Amino acid sequence: MGLIFVSKCAILLCMTTPQLELCAASIEAVELAKKHHFDRIELCQNLEQGGLTPSAGLIQMALNFSVETHVLIRPRAGGFHYLPLELELIEKEIDFCARVGVKGVVVGLLKENFDIDKEILHQLMQRAPELDWTFHRAFDESIDWKRSLNVLIELGFKRVLTSGFASNVEIGLPVLNQMCAYANGRIQIMAGGGVNAGNISKLAQIEGLSAIHFSATQKELLDEDSAFSETILKVSETRLQRILAAL
Repeated sequence: MGLIFVSKCAILLCMTTPQLELCAASIEAVELAKKHHFDRIELCQNLEQGGLTPSAGLIQMALNFSVETHVLIRPRAGGFHYLPLELELIEKEIDFCARVGVKGVVVGLLKENFDIDKEILHQLMQRAPELDWTFHRAFDESIDWKRSLNVLIELGFKRVLTSGFASNVEIGLPVLNQMCAYANGRIQIMAGGGVNAGNISKLAQIEGLSAIHFSATQKELLDEDSAFSETILKVSETRLQRILAAL
């Protein structure tokens, strides 16, 4: 029995556990990522609008925590087809990130027909080839996931964040399995969008899944007595701990 037990333990130890990435939209979230030993963060702001590029100050403060930092490059809410001036802004934001020493950037650009904009992405990547490049959930709005993965692989993207071509990972589980098999190590597949304590263990069982991305936020009313009171999505350590415990 002892030999069988050792064998089972060895098998368990050899299983690959997906990395964990916290979508951090505040300095408090960055601090929690450090405290709970996340592998990295995707730094952003304005989660209420799906996440936008964070301020220069937030980027620099996050780097002070010595957490692997990847910065979302998204100049506005809405879709992912950008005008020339918006592309110029994206270029400047990427240049800044490379200059201050972040590990990577997270981008997503589509053509008007929802195909991945290969030409513009290639131009952007030439500006900072030393960075890790992640394509975000604009991927799930593209035309065909196999075709889109092939484009990202050809461009040299390190990973793609996806819900499995669905509105959330719960619905996208079957396609996430297919994506990981199709990628076959050529690009990392990171699951994100609707990750919670009820489904994270299902995601962790997907063979070949590189990472799981979540924010652990909940709605909170700020400064209720103020005329400028706002309801925001704020990180909750209790929720974060619940999700981690479910693993």
